[in-house]
Amino acid sequence: METMKNLIKPKPTPQQQLRDWQRRLRQECRNVERQIRDVEREERNVQKAIKDAAKRNDMASAKTLAKEIVRSRRAVNRLHENKAQLNSVSMHLGEIVATARTVGHLSKSAEVMKLVSSLMKAPEVATTMQEFSKEMTKAGVIEEMVNDAVDSALDSEDIEEETEEEIEKVLSAIAGETASQLPDAVRKVRTKQPASSQKEEQQSEAIAEGVDDEGELEEIRARLAKVRS
Repeated sequence: METMKNLIKPKPTPQQQLRDWQRRLRQECRNVERQIRDVEREERNVQKAIKDAAKRNDMASAKTLAKEIVRSRRAVNRLHENKAQLNSVSMHLGEIVATARTVGHLSKSAEVMKLVSSLMKAPEVATTMQEFSKEMTKAGVIEEMVNDAVDSALDSEDIEEETEEEIEKVLSAIAGETASQLPDAVRKVRTKQPASSQKEEQQSEAIAEGVDDEGELEEIRARLAKVRS
């Protein structure tokens, strides 16, 4: 029965397809904006945690959290780029439909194909753009995508390393005044000592203060990772 309905269902006009695509693109933009707000809101909490860590002379934890902020800010930059590309796709689709009024059908667009291909490699919108790719290919707007590009989009991970300079800039900007008041020896030891020593020291401080600092640190990092995904 469903097959029969599909057979007799009238084919959407180019204008109808455009309105549907643009509506979904706007929804995707709103989703991206929400992700940006979530990451930025969580970053404010992490900034407070960095200041608290610096006040108790725990520069190892402060530096670890600064590293998470570097990652989050890169994620936000990617999300802004995704949003700009989504808006560009919508704009180019409008131009294609305007041309279709003259020629009577949707024409292929190398620019739309380039944008869709790029967005399919972005984990945040990859699944949605796969669906768009199939529909636009069927409508004749873009060429069929290579399957490898689709597969790699879903498995891609951010392998970019955080540079020491970026982390130090964030640390200085957030806890610079507090950290500058610490003796150089304290700051250097706490940021450069072996990981095992750092862990033992953090645990000792936690017991002394009655707070599980290490557990709190992991909780903060987990929240950041969740809102970035």
